[in-house]
Amino acid sequence: MKKSEIVAKLADLNDLSRKDAEKVVDDFVEIISQALAEGDKVVLSGFGTFEVRTRVARTGRNPRTGEEINVPAQKTPAFKVGKMLKDAVNK
Repeated sequence: MKKSEIVAKLADLNDLSRKDAEKVVDDFVEIISQALAEGDKVVLSGFGTFEVRTRVARTGRNPRTGEEINVPAQKTPAFKVGKMLKDAVNK
């Protein structure tokens, strides 16, 4: 499902214009992005949890040359599925 399909469905379900529904979706994504950038966890009960995880620094290898390279530590967004969503998918 693409963003435009989510916007259309949200507009139909809530009697909103597509422009208003798109604003809601954009604001929702922005709120989650800002919270993660600040290091906060976003919990949607039953749906899941968005959080930032830290990957440790490691030594990698260039597959073409075999040369060892240092891969620095980095933060990455992660999503952990909630029970209701997992149950809905596995029906």
